[in-house]
Amino acid sequence: MLRYGLKRGLLLIPTLLLVSFLAFSISRLVPGDIVELMITEQSYADDVAALRARLGLDKPLLTQYGVYLKGLFRRELGTSLWSGQPVMHEIARRFPVTLELALLSLLFTYFIGIPIGVIAAVRQDSTFDYFLRSSSIGFLSIPGFWIATLVLVFGSVWFKWTPPLEYIPLRRDPLRNLAQFVLPAFIMALALSAGTMRMTRAMMLEVMRQDYIRTARAKGLPTWKVVLRHALRNASIPIVSIFGLQLAHLLGGAVIMERIFVLPGMGKFMLDAITWRDYPVIQGVNLFIGSLVILINLAVDLLYGFLDPRIRYR
Repeated sequence: MLRYGLKRGLLLIPTLLLVSFLAFSISRLVPGDIVELMITEQSYADDVAALRARLGLDKPLLTQYGVYLKGLFRRELGTSLWSGQPVMHEIARRFPVTLELALLSLLFTYFIGIPIGVIAAVRQDSTFDYFLRSSSIGFLSIPGFWIATLVLVFGSVWFKWTPPLEYIPLRRDPLRNLAQFVLPAFIMALALSAGTMRMTRAMMLEVMRQDYIRTARAKGLPTWKVVLRHALRNASIPIVSIFGLQLAHLLGGAVIMERIFVLPGMGKFMLDAITWRDYPVIQGVNLFIGSLVILINLAVDLLYGFLDPRIRYR
């Protein structure tokens, strides 16, 4: 496993270089010009050419990319063109908000999806099973932002409730902080828990047809021991494989929930950067999230060996 980990670690270098190039290139493809925005909105300068030169945007794209790479080797993600703040400092300040939202959503996802998937598999083709499968299709089909909008509209009309407009850090007041995150995290988890439930059910049905499950039943083991100790552990490997994808989806897709529920996280930060064509912020956030997703997928791959001793890495 150590040799496999070293190989995957070496592959991170070209992968991250590719991610950095894509982040740099895509940010330049966003329609609009930040220099014209600055002059129009803030009157930063009277001369477009002078402002472009001051921001370093008058150089060829390859030269700008070279400067960007030099900063990356010094562990710097650049400086925001609007605020003048280091991008790394802004990410460090906002990432805990997105991470808390993503982890709480994953907690809801697995606490809802796995138990319901196991129950649906044990009671295969029952009325309860059909109801759960139909519900999962519904949750997969309904957009999360639509549910969030309905919750806010009906909450304000019927219960005179609106989400707090000021973010409360976890260290200041844990209970009020969790109260801010529970609703958006639960809404984000609905679609993911539906997918997790369907995956759990499918894998449980496949595992429960194996010979060792029949042997365990023949020995007289209680049903709950057969299901939890033997079937669920072996069925959990494919479920773990989607963990990295789900976390990546939550980290990258939290922008809508953060905007709706006024949470100052990475998604809102990224959306504001795209709106104002803040290239260093767009590049920095994309590279940070991309690197995090790559590391998460590597950790998930290594976790396979602990879940299934039959897996051997070369």
